[in-house]
Amino acid sequence: MKNRSVNFRDYIPCKHNIVIFFIFILLICPTVRPWFSHHKLAWLYILLFSFLVSYLSVPVVRRIASWRNIVDNPDDRKVHKTPTALLGGVAVYVAFASTIIFTNSYSLELKGVAIGATIIFIIGLIDDIVNLRARLKILIQIIAVSIMIYYGVVADFLPNTWWGHFFEIVITFLWMLGITNSLNFFDGMDGLATGLTIICSAFLGTLAIKTMQPYLVVLSVALAGSCFGFFPYNLRYRKPAAIFLGDAGSTFMGFMLAGMVLMGGWGGKEPIKAYAMPILIMGIFIFDMVYTTTSRIASHKIINVREWLEFTGKDHLHHRLTALGLSAK
Repeated sequence: MKNRSVNFRDYIPCKHNIVIFFIFILLICPTVRPWFSHHKLAWLYILLFSFLVSYLSVPVVRRIASWRNIVDNPDDRKVHKTPTALLGGVAVYVAFASTIIFTNSYSLELKGVAIGATIIFIIGLIDDIVNLRARLKILIQIIAVSIMIYYGVVADFLPNTWWGHFFEIVITFLWMLGITNSLNFFDGMDGLATGLTIICSAFLGTLAIKTMQPYLVVLSVALAGSCFGFFPYNLRYRKPAAIFLGDAGSTFMGFMLAGMVLMGGWGGKEPIKAYAMPILIMGIFIFDMVYTTTSRIASHKIINVREWLEFTGKDHLHHRLTALGLSAK
């Protein structure tokens, strides 16, 4: 990696960040969190906490990325025009993990999803820095999903037989790998992957509240808040993004969204009907993944999993919409 001279004025925090930092200090005071809980606003506390940690972390990781030259350079297959810092996913992950630890929200299934998501994050972070081979990435993703399954997070809608369990495991692998990589593919325009994650998390959180699943409420609100903190840096008014998520952020967010759907008991006596709503919430990822994969196979652009992971084209849904004349935003 290329070294660059460091301008120490870049490390002086701006005034509004100092104000936000003091708000964060106020938020972690011992009496503040109980006040939110007493007024049945625990979800708001989680949202604010994760937002503030993420928002304050982004400038730090951006400077580290610029200092170590961890940037995404433009080319013909990409829409940005100037080298842009990566590592935004580090801020999202740090905010999410900090929120879960600080709020002391744990369960066995949560542990499985958290361990798997952390593995996904680490391999994505390494890939952002040194560009790993696709086969290695898919192998690590399979290991992460296997750990999650070991902790009991698996699709549950087929008959309680050996073949039912077998196909549930197969479907779990396809679901987790598909959504994880689909969100990564959607990270092609400013604010897109982050915005979609916020929307999906908000709906999953609302559904979790309706079905009385407190752990899922914490997860979804924490993920949404972490993305909100990153969002102002990634989608700026009349300016290009100041920082990108990188594979570390997009694959982590995709894994978490997919895992939350499988964690949930969605309040229906018939499992297929119960899964209908969360799958509908994730419908845009499912549609884009199925459509682009089918079209690429049919046109012989890809012939194996490695090519599927490495292929970079402008045939995703957001590319097609802009080709019709819509603006990126």
